[in-house]
Amino acid sequence: MMKTIPCLILALALSGAGLPGAPMPEPIAYTLRFPAPQTHYVEVEARIPTDGRPEIELMMAVWTPGSYILREYARTVEEVSAATETGEPLAVEKSSKNRWRIETRQAPRIVVRYRVYSREMSVRTNFVDSGFAMINGAATFLTLADGGSRRPHEVRLELPAAWKVSASPLSALPGGGEHAYLAEDFDILVDSPLYAGNARTYPFEVAGKPHLLVNEGEDAVWDGPRSAADARKIVQTEVDFWGVAPYPRYVIFNLLTENGGGLEHKNACTLMSSRWRTRTREGYLDWLGLVAHEFFHAWNGKRLRPLELGPFDYEREVYTHSLWVVEGFTSYYGDLLVHRAGFSTAKEYLKGLSKSIETLQTTPGRKVQPLDESSFDAWIKLYRRDENSNNSTISYYTKGEVVAFLLDARIRRATGGRRSLDDAMRLAFQRYSGERGFRPEELRKTLEEVAGTDLGDWLHKAVETTEDLDYAEALGWYGLRFAPDAESVEKKDAEPKELPAGWLGMDVSTQGGRITVTAVKRGTPAYDAGVNVGDEILAIDDYRVPPEGLEGRLKFYRPGEKAALLVARRDRLTRLPVTFGEKPKERWKLEARPDATPEQKAHLAAWLVGKAGVREEKKATAAALP
Repeated sequence: MMKTIPCLILALALSGAGLPGAPMPEPIAYTLRFPAPQTHYVEVEARIPTDGRPEIELMMAVWTPGSYILREYARTVEEVSAATETGEPLAVEKSSKNRWRIETRQAPRIVVRYRVYSREMSVRTNFVDSGFAMINGAATFLTLADGGSRRPHEVRLELPAAWKVSASPLSALPGGGEHAYLAEDFDILVDSPLYAGNARTYPFEVAGKPHLLVNEGEDAVWDGPRSAADARKIVQTEVDFWGVAPYPRYVIFNLLTENGGGLEHKNACTLMSSRWRTRTREGYLDWLGLVAHEFFHAWNGKRLRPLELGPFDYEREVYTHSLWVVEGFTSYYGDLLVHRAGFSTAKEYLKGLSKSIETLQTTPGRKVQPLDESSFDAWIKLYRRDENSNNSTISYYTKGEVVAFLLDARIRRATGGRRSLDDAMRLAFQRYSGERGFRPEELRKTLEEVAGTDLGDWLHKAVETTEDLDYAEALGWYGLRFAPDAESVEKKDAEPKELPAGWLGMDVSTQGGRITVTAVKRGTPAYDAGVNVGDEILAIDDYRVPPEGLEGRLKFYRPGEKAALLVARRDRLTRLPVTFGEKPKERWKLEARPDATPEQKAHLAAWLVGKAGVREEKKATAAALP
């Protein structure tokens, strides 16, 4: 049984190789203190070398890699002051929203102090309270604007007496004692979260590399040992997939805070979830999928990456057209590798993939925004959604996942089952996981090399246009189909069914006795009638609709029937003529064809268990059929 380990042992377990032999610039040394964690502040003291300059300028990142929106972290910084090491005050002037100019009096190093308010519970910000602290580099550290990124950065944590554990993917600082860490440069510092508190910690080893699961908030609800054993199995499955563990150590921060989200780092990931997830199968599979997704980024996104994603400019947007590969392909492989690791059934996996396809095919924005544009506009659209987002945008997570599914099938079909997208990803990793990253045309050529055929036109349509995707080839290869509507397979002598209810196609919420419209999709009766987000639904044909009663009232109307919808818009009553429609039937549920051929069954089995090659397909058939 895995046990909690002391901080010093934890730091030693995670420490990597020593410093390189070549001389390095003098480090910036930070000390983080939590004198009153219940007030949600971390106090930062930074000793900063000046190299003899009479003036230096410090900067703070405005965004976090992996989360493509300007977060403006400087808004949480307070009381920036500076002094010489002997205590003489120095003048500090704020020179821009995230920069501070300091006169040094040519002291060899200065001491800068400031406080950071930390109470935003997300994977990309800081959170400090009486129980624990989760610190993200971009939201915490000021560094030299000129040349600071190339320096080592040391971090020491001074923990409250009640806190016993700290953890980070950073190396232990040689000779630094407990809770002291070293980042070789600012990029590594930003990409390496720090935890302090009393979490349960579970170390394990895969491929000779140390790993650590940090469970904050287990209480007596979350099954810690089970989650550690299964996280290890996910890690092993993905290391086997890629054939290499490319990091010196890896930490999974699992914050059981009744929130959601995940963020990848080069040698770690941060997850937020509910402590109740181990109590239900569906919830636990969701958590395993989150682990698999974020861990897959250790290869795809952090090392195999688009050219634009590093080195980073932390003070302005960094644009790329390839997030559909970084996030979409990762979404595809996350759930697929959970299945290959043996946690989900084939039917459960296909159910999840079906949901992604349905989400894509029922989002009107797929006809407006191409996939590569969705990536480029992430800074202004994906993270700034409004009531019209579904009508005007598409997620590169969702469509990228579906494109990966279709591309995988296309490669398998083109090579007679001998190669797959798995092979293309591994080849791309070998070629482009170094310092430079890949260009879109280089990735395309790699895909074509593995497929042995020209994919240019197919990729152009899937990625650069708004044409609907064609599922026929993939379904034919795997012997799958979209399940027919239940009504179409009913027997002729079946009992008569209730006539379909009228449908408006809008989302509503009920609060304080009011029915308020929250979203209206393009192409629905509500959209055509001119219903607005924010409208309060009062009546249909002058008959009041009671709170919680809209769905029941619609059952009394039929598709094609006309009525007048009475709404209150900015306190003014308005009647909107509407023609009811019929709610679209579920069309996107994947299932195995009952008449699938032995070859199709072999193709499906090989895909689900992660095999390629005709012989392997035949061997795998019995193991993976839904």
